[in-house]
Amino acid sequence: MLTKCYCATNCQAPLPLITMQATTPEEFFVKDLMEQPPASPPVFPDLPQKPNGSSERQHHVPNAMTLHYISRMLMEDDDGDNKLTDHPMLLQVQQPFVQILRPLSFDANTDNREEPKDFLHEGHGGESGVSLPLSNGTYVVGASLECMEEANMSLPKDNNFTKYEQVNQIRESNVIGSRIKKRYNRDHLLEEEVRSTSKAMMMIKEPEEKCGNEMLDEMMLHAYETCIVKGMERVTMDNSGADKRNKKSGRIKSARSNMVDIGMLLISCAQAVGQGDHMRARELLKQIKQHASATGDSTQRLAHCFTKGLEARIGGKGSQIWQLLMLEHPSVVEFLKAYNLYTKACCFLNVTFIFSTITIMQAMGGKSRLHILDYGMRYGFQWAGLLRLLAIKEGGPPEVKFTAISRPKPADYPCEHIEKIGCRLMKCAHELGLPLFKFHAIMRNWEDISITDLHTDDDEVLVVSDLFSFSSLMEESIFFDAPSPRDTVLNNIKKMRPDVFIQSIFNRSYGSSFLSRFREMLSFYMPLFDMLDATIPRESKSRSVLEHVLLGHYFFNDISCEGMDLVERPEKYRQWQTRNQRAGLRQLPLKSSIVKAVEDEVTKHYHKDFMICQDGQWLLQGWKGLVLSAHTTWVAEDASS
Repeated sequence: MLTKCYCATNCQAPLPLITMQATTPEEFFVKDLMEQPPASPPVFPDLPQKPNGSSERQHHVPNAMTLHYISRMLMEDDDGDNKLTDHPMLLQVQQPFVQILRPLSFDANTDNREEPKDFLHEGHGGESGVSLPLSNGTYVVGASLECMEEANMSLPKDNNFTKYEQVNQIRESNVIGSRIKKRYNRDHLLEEEVRSTSKAMMMIKEPEEKCGNEMLDEMMLHAYETCIVKGMERVTMDNSGADKRNKKSGRIKSARSNMVDIGMLLISCAQAVGQGDHMRARELLKQIKQHASATGDSTQRLAHCFTKGLEARIGGKGSQIWQLLMLEHPSVVEFLKAYNLYTKACCFLNVTFIFSTITIMQAMGGKSRLHILDYGMRYGFQWAGLLRLLAIKEGGPPEVKFTAISRPKPADYPCEHIEKIGCRLMKCAHELGLPLFKFHAIMRNWEDISITDLHTDDDEVLVVSDLFSFSSLMEESIFFDAPSPRDTVLNNIKKMRPDVFIQSIFNRSYGSSFLSRFREMLSFYMPLFDMLDATIPRESKSRSVLEHVLLGHYFFNDISCEGMDLVERPEKYRQWQTRNQRAGLRQLPLKSSIVKAVEDEVTKHYHKDFMICQDGQWLLQGWKGLVLSAHTTWVAEDASS
């Protein structure tokens, strides 16, 4: 059966009738286009070119099936996943459209191998003036619409397209245009939202930084005597109310979690990870996540933090994610709220400051010059109370000099942070009435610091302070063919011959394997989280910052990283005692006056389950009988004092 061809030339040539029941729309569309001979070099040279015997170029009119196929491509483009973009058949379909638009889109010197690029503008002369780059699928749609417009202009008036088909064409064209417009509006709104958010963040950053600096000055000057912000979560000194509320609110969750030993699941998962059985580790991790919660009881919160590290270690992404985490910090205001809340709910830091302050005041005696060498100075809060006591010291305030030892380009805060601490300490000393105050910062590897860098005088009292910082030093398991940096620093301190070396450590072992380290972490952090649950309400935002950022980052590093990427390598207090004695240091007796002052502070202001005890010359702190931190003092072995 024959029918007539209605092409641009109206050639009346007989053509075979196409049976639609035997051909799919896609095959019809592709077959119709493949009959065109190439008029110019192919845009897609990698495609096989089919010879065509026809000498005349025919302009076929896209029908309803063509528009239906274009609509399908546009919908796929809207989903963001063009699975058909690189299909050879689809590339063959695109080629004639690209050739038609080529004189408009390409310069004469443009390489044919380059992918065509186009931009869709919303209207003409619009106010937005925004142009949106099109993907491959949308480019083909634009080409198809232009081709259809040219073909419609060249049609004879007596064509045999029915009104029904024309209506379908118009309807499909409107749908395509509507989808393009919706996509542009969506991207335009997203762009506006990002722009307004960035503007808002710039407006918030300056006053927030100013507020944070004011809070730092207040904390430094009054040494925790006042609350840093009005309306902050109040933590009562006995904390019995928070304990009861947390137990009541978590009764249902705890009853469900008690049926499953989350601690044993965590250890089993760590064991599977250590053995390289990642399939079993993932199965156990799924079970742990079902019982973990960021707002639940202490065990659920701890499991929530630990799962992040386990998941990263299983996926082999620990080091990369850790580098990104180090770029994320809470705002100054959020940090200070969490820090201040911790000091009011937990006695560990305040006991550390009291121990250090009384030790230095006793070492001063009748001396009038004090030099403090501080390893790892962070915010300098611990020195505010000391400066206050020195200002009212009998015989007049002494000359005070600080040397802050910080690492070059530290990961946790920028280098200029040390200089800001110095300015803040100088301001605090001036307001308290200390006329002679000096501050000096050394940015160098700690094992490279020697007595020659300190510019000490014979008549000054030299105090070396390590408040939980030496656990970040590398030790002999990393440097097999070189001296341990940890031992090197201790030997250098001995050569400095300080009047007193004050050491505070977290009582946790590094472990000889991943599984042993993981067990040590559980035994250390479980009582710490239990303490937070007994003293701080679960709905506290500052508690969330404390658990998931200030502590959570270290959880993540300890679990997911190995080797040089590990930040902390802690040792228990008996291990430190052996190491210090090997370096030539002698432990000083623990004075009863210090123990009495600390016990009175904890009994009067903190939860009844906090523990203060003594082991030899070590002052120990803990929770419910478990030792979490320890403090002691040292001098050179051959020192006369």
